[in-house]
Amino acid sequence: MKSRFATYLPLEYIAAMCIIFSFWMPIGTYDDDVAFWKTFPLALGIVLAGLLGLAVFRTVYIRLIGLVVAAVGLASLPTAELQMGSVFPAFELGPTYGFWLCLIGIVLFAWIVMAQLAAMKLNRLVSIAIPLIFGLLLVYLWQAVVIGFAVPKVLLPAPTAIATAISAGTAMLWDDFAQTFLKSVLAGFVIGNAVGFLTALLADRYPFLQRGLLPLGNFASAVPIIGIAPIMVMWFGFGWESKSAVVVLMIFFPMLVNALAGLQAADRMSLDLMRSYGASYGQTLLKLRLPIALPFIFNALKINSTLALIGAIVAEFFGSPTAGMGFRINIENARMGLDVVWATIAVAAVAGSAFYGILALLERAFTFWHPSYRAQN
Repeated sequence: MKSRFATYLPLEYIAAMCIIFSFWMPIGTYDDDVAFWKTFPLALGIVLAGLLGLAVFRTVYIRLIGLVVAAVGLASLPTAELQMGSVFPAFELGPTYGFWLCLIGIVLFAWIVMAQLAAMKLNRLVSIAIPLIFGLLLVYLWQAVVIGFAVPKVLLPAPTAIATAISAGTAMLWDDFAQTFLKSVLAGFVIGNAVGFLTALLADRYPFLQRGLLPLGNFASAVPIIGIAPIMVMWFGFGWESKSAVVVLMIFFPMLVNALAGLQAADRMSLDLMRSYGASYGQTLLKLRLPIALPFIFNALKINSTLALIGAIVAEFFGSPTAGMGFRINIENARMGLDVVWATIAVAAVAGSAFYGILALLERAFTFWHPSYRAQN
């Protein structure tokens, strides 16, 4: 344990020195004068308290608390009043070296904390904490870069601006989510996967279908979505039905290929054993081949969960009613409302991740017997 922590000692010194030296450097301009940390004693005290927890203690959880405190202290600076980038050309530091040096120190300490967590015995808490810290660190850096360099809103809005847009437009975003996800995505997902799976069963039962369908399916999957979407809109109208049709065409082939591969994954010895028991085709399918195919089927479902959302959103660019994620992105982008665009993207990302996560949990529940899960346990 001692040698493991000693590996990070030089990095700890560098991180601590970055934060300490930042206290003597300017952090911006305030009332037309260069401002230092001592101008804002509350923020300075919070950062010092966080630095104390990071530099003195070796327990990873205490360091994690210290990291959060230090990050909150830096974020508590009145950046709007400091005029960190507004009085200087964009993407120039100006008199803000103290701010950036403190940020570098916090990032280095975050690296150390994540490295310590990764060196611990893996459990559910650690497996969640590491990606959570890393994701929050990226958002924190995003906010700092946008504010520190005064990045224009039309180029990249700050995470706080996106959160404000989500809060202010909750009803609108819910209507868009319901139109795109609850109608177009779910309907297309169910129909496309069901048709692909049933087609795989038929192709497995009748080999000539497999030889004829796979080349056609490969050809259909190679057609770009921007070529399919306008045709589906002309066929099925501007409602959610045309978007579901696009989703069906996008996810049909992945399910077909994966389900076929799974149905053919049973080994020869197991098939011969079922024949020796006098099992029919249906009995062999239900008791042997379908259970073995489940990992392949769930793999297709997880792939299709992201493809379905992408297909529905892109299809809405080519014709949609007055609601929908793709419709909102298209309209707000023309209005230069990039904060609403990013808010819609955030909602889509959360919905897609939650959908994928639900399918992953179902996969674990139905395929707990698979060797990969037994090895993890």
